[in-house]
Amino acid sequence: MEQIPILAPAAVLVLWSLVVLMWMTATRFPAFAKAGLKIGDAKPGSRYVDVEPAMPSKVNWKSHNYTHLMEQPTLFYAAVIILALAGEGSGINASFAWAYVAIRVVHSIWQSTVNIISVRVTLFTLSTLCLWVLAINAVRATLF
Repeated sequence: MEQIPILAPAAVLVLWSLVVLMWMTATRFPAFAKAGLKIGDAKPGSRYVDVEPAMPSKVNWKSHNYTHLMEQPTLFYAAVIILALAGEGSGINASFAWAYVAIRVVHSIWQSTVNIISVRVTLFTLSTLCLWVLAINAVRATLF
């Protein structure tokens, strides 16, 4: 089977999302214990948002970032799949896909550790610009 270059950055972002999930879990459960919260005592239907105010900000930042990795990147995955299926999964599109993933990884690390909003917004904007290019190229590849 022929390799499609644009699929590699998508696979890396999936793996990165799982790393962030583990990072979030590794910080969340000790924070629960420190706050005296026991999962077994949680009311049915409880969610993290119910205990978030009792958690330290740095614990919440990882959780927020994991949520973000489940939001906008879904558009990235769709654009990547469209480009791959349309035979446009190399060259400039693969480069923009790698740029998107690299910026999202930096964004994750930044949000999860430092979380200065002005820098985070800049990183988000840069990754969104990459996504715009991929989306426009996906439309071009399928309509023209």
